[in-house]
Amino acid sequence: MSTGTEQGPHQGPAAGRGEGHGPAHPARQWTTWAPVVAVAVLAAGWGRHLPGPLLAVVGLCLIASVLSAVHHAEVVAHRVGEPYGSLVLAVAVTVIEVGLIVMLMAGGGGDASTYARDTVFAAFMITCNGVVGLSVLVAALRRHRVAVFNAEGSGGALATVTTLATMTLVLPTFTTGKPGHQFTGAQLAFAAVASLALYLLFVTVQTVRHRDYFLPVARDGGLAYGPADSEEDHAPPPAARAAWASLGLLLVALVAVVGNAKLVSPAIEDGVESAGLPQAVVGVVIALMVLLPETLAAVRAARRGRVQTSLNLAYGSAIASIGLTVPAIALASIWLSGPLVLGLGAVHLVLLTLTAVVSALTVVPGRATLLQGGVHLVLFAAFVFLSISP
Repeated sequence: MSTGTEQGPHQGPAAGRGEGHGPAHPARQWTTWAPVVAVAVLAAGWGRHLPGPLLAVVGLCLIASVLSAVHHAEVVAHRVGEPYGSLVLAVAVTVIEVGLIVMLMAGGGGDASTYARDTVFAAFMITCNGVVGLSVLVAALRRHRVAVFNAEGSGGALATVTTLATMTLVLPTFTTGKPGHQFTGAQLAFAAVASLALYLLFVTVQTVRHRDYFLPVARDGGLAYGPADSEEDHAPPPAARAAWASLGLLLVALVAVVGNAKLVSPAIEDGVESAGLPQAVVGVVIALMVLLPETLAAVRAARRGRVQTSLNLAYGSAIASIGLTVPAIALASIWLSGPLVLGLGAVHLVLLTLTAVVSALTVVPGRATLLQGGVHLVLFAAFVFLSISP
């Protein structure tokens, strides 16, 4: 086990993408100009009713902005090192998610009362089952048929995720202060403050007090840095100037994501309604769209045997999704009209409980095989299927 000050040659999830070997000319990188184009499209379409072809263009700009945002977050992450890198990605994705939820709730009328719950729960299921399961599966297939990670760090992250999910998504179903799976004003304020406090406590433990618990480990329990690593794993971090440029482009991309999401939100809702799907599918679509790039980053880390980085991304995103989204939505509810439904229904309560139990059995040993990865992926498939056919 490493100490809290020990660092390997590779500390960020962006390694292997070539940032450290001298980036290409900015004009040739689509991640450089895509956010700028997306903001221009946003300015041109804001406040207008857009026809189908223009909505398609806005949708492409939205997807490009999401991918660009996570790319630039990875560049910054590679500069600051692990586990700070995972933290940067998680916060960036959560800012996107909060922006999408608030925009949809602001223009969704009465049907928007469950958007926050559906999106947060979808993010929980995608990260804790989809991302974790896929990462374990990939690592087990490529690295000695066993995925190795740090049980202390992952166990603490899982405990935080489970507590946050139970406190914000389960308790509203059983409280009696307000009908309809809702918190009272005082209960919502307590849940928001407690969620934010738990998130800050987790970040402190992850980055200061027990940073070594969240660093990648090898099969023998040491750092996952050594001769077996490929050359791309040893790419030096980008220069400070490049990191600052990526930070600026990250902010531009986040603005583009939130604004363009507002433009396409009516089309998403109309598409779900015309297909005869439950309204909860809107939340699933939002979470899948936002978390897809981060899922790819986790899989890349798992392919290099850095399962701990994958779990940092998965559980860190789930913690940020709840710990930051719930306080933001609670604050936004002051001026947003309509109810705020947070409590889960019976089917989702069962899925959340089963996920918590299975995740604990996966994390506690510090080693996982194809079986654990397959179980998590089956749980994720069940969530998607039951969202479409409740």
